[in-house]
Amino acid sequence: MGKRLRRAKAICPCLSPRHTFLTPHSTFSWYEDDLWTEIAKYLDGKSLVKLASTCRWFNQVMMEESIWKFACLRDLQVPYPQVVASKWIQLYASAFNGSHSYMFRQPEKHIDWMRIGAFFFDSPVAFLTEKLILPVRKSQEETTEKMLQSSGSCKLNNIKTGIWIADLQLVRCPVCDLNTCDGTMQTLDARHIELFLSMGYQDGSWEYEVLGSYDIKKHADGASGGIFDVKHIRDPSTSEVFDLKSWVGKTYDWQPKAIVTLHGVAVNTNLQENEGLQIKYHAMRAGTDGEVVAIRISQQLL
Repeated sequence: MGKRLRRAKAICPCLSPRHTFLTPHSTFSWYEDDLWTEIAKYLDGKSLVKLASTCRWFNQVMMEESIWKFACLRDLQVPYPQVVASKWIQLYASAFNGSHSYMFRQPEKHIDWMRIGAFFFDSPVAFLTEKLILPVRKSQEETTEKMLQSSGSCKLNNIKTGIWIADLQLVRCPVCDLNTCDGTMQTLDARHIELFLSMGYQDGSWEYEVLGSYDIKKHADGASGGIFDVKHIRDPSTSEVFDLKSWVGKTYDWQPKAIVTLHGVAVNTNLQENEGLQIKYHAMRAGTDGEVVAIRISQQLL
């Protein structure tokens, strides 16, 4: 008789959907929290949400605060603030869902915008300026009005520390209500990362106030503006902002340019022949005497 062929072992499903057996004494779990937490570090927000929607187990793991905290700080490239009042998944969505301040305030005036990035207020004092040149004056005695007239800058106290988001906005001229008006205004718009999640902002009770204005009554080569954490204005990273040749466009490049560092942000748009600029500084507080949660530097041709 011929030798009987040995019957091959049938393929059968695993005893548990959670394991694939490698040896009689070791197992590998496809559902290891640490494994997927590590994988999550390489996924963006959209991918995290898609993975979370595949099953209940992935939803539980991907919705962990630590994962969204890591993703938020990684994508914004900023340090971890000591305190946050909102969930990290909400902060991530607020930063990356395409929303900006003019969606909530006068959307009919809005023309275009671009995201610049994120920076960090480590101290509660900001320095606002339209002159991106050194040395920067930081007088402790001058009033806002005197600083504006002498140097085109001002100091702002009681800033809400933590992560700030910066955008560059292009809006219609605010002095008329004609949609056909060709006049435009450039605005450097910065906000605390939790602003859009705050009830005072959502219900409209927090409004921008004008801190002061400054006129350049002659031809201006460019419309520039910067927001800095006073504590770090002389840091090596912040000094990159004042190296204009490294990021400002060439003479006939009319496209807006921007730069963001760990503790500051700045913009510049080269201008054609003009009769000067009007610069206005705006701030929004969390209530009458609350912390400053948003800042704007607007620039309009005279």
